[in-house]
Amino acid sequence: MFPPSPKQAFLVLNSGSSSIKFSVFEKTSDDVLTMILTGQLTGIGTDAQFSVKGAKGETLAKESWAERDTGAIAPLLQSLIVWITDRLPDTPLAAAGHRVVHGGRRFVHPVQVTPQVILDLESLIPLAPLHQPQNVSAIRVLAETFHDLPQIACFDTAFHHSQPRRARSYALPRELTDRGLHRYGFHGLSYEYIARHMPSIAPEIAEGRIVVAHLGNGSSLCALHRGESVDTTMGFSALEGVPMGTRSGSIDPGVLIYLIRELGMGADELEHLLYQRSGLLGVSGLSNDMRVLLESDSPDAAEAVDLFCFRVAKEIAALAASMGGIDALVFTAGIGEHSEPVRARICERLAWLGITLDATANARADGLISQPGSLPVLVVPTNEEYMIARHTADLVALKNVA
Repeated sequence: MFPPSPKQAFLVLNSGSSSIKFSVFEKTSDDVLTMILTGQLTGIGTDAQFSVKGAKGETLAKESWAERDTGAIAPLLQSLIVWITDRLPDTPLAAAGHRVVHGGRRFVHPVQVTPQVILDLESLIPLAPLHQPQNVSAIRVLAETFHDLPQIACFDTAFHHSQPRRARSYALPRELTDRGLHRYGFHGLSYEYIARHMPSIAPEIAEGRIVVAHLGNGSSLCALHRGESVDTTMGFSALEGVPMGTRSGSIDPGVLIYLIRELGMGADELEHLLYQRSGLLGVSGLSNDMRVLLESDSPDAAEAVDLFCFRVAKEIAALAASMGGIDALVFTAGIGEHSEPVRARICERLAWLGITLDATANARADGLISQPGSLPVLVVPTNEEYMIARHTADLVALKNVA
């Protein structure tokens, strides 16, 4: 028997309706994981484009895969894995880890994929109809074409299972709650990454009451206490909470009843309205991109930005109340990490909490951005891909030992 390779590669996949984002992490014998490749397949179903960068950001490939694009992801995933294995001849591909949006009530930890797990994931599609089908499709394709490649499903909902029942419940009849109609929460892989890394970033507050604002095209916030999720803004679906790029965030359910009764909207129309036509795009009538809105002189764009910052600040205060106080505020994800004016506007509304930003540090957006004596405010880059790779490597190692 040949000795095992001192290095292993782990493929991380985040599969969407027309794109697949991927990363490859290398694990050395001392259990260190390092991202060595990252890229994406875009335009799937129309004109697939393949691009990859190395660990230093250098372009390794940028080419059209249109001739392989049949509208199905199978040939593209096959080509991707062949490209990766050819690129890494001395580092065997040990497993693939998938971001799966919804784990329902059953999946509270990452799991190795089996035929039964695939069936269970498919049964959850009604809970996340815009994301779950693509997640499951990629898993099924790899299971059918690369039989010996272990696959690990990592769930955006799993981290929130530590929440108390009161934070997870809606005031609905108990028989509906028992059917699974309760708050699940999302972006859990991002929050887990932040929670795991706070001890090395700010050990003095890592076990305290922290509100993390994951602000991007999809946005949510999470209350962390002792490194665990105790409350979050997203709920049964990824619609609840603050306004997002194209999603409405929380609205009065009476609005939906009105749209059904008075405007004759059906379920598909409502879904499209709430997921695709609302949020920053809907209010501004211009764009779902915060950068575009901040540069615009349109009053509607300004209103969209103001509404976003108002609602985020409001949710930060609510999550602080949920924990009985707040010891730190963390910004992360695309807007949270990169938008100096959005952070400033949110924190201006929270001055009563003892928050005062350092303008120079906020512009630098690296670590602590608050003034001395202020409630600590930090910018911490998230890394969901690393979290998936870590779970995948750990579970594969555990299975091998067992």
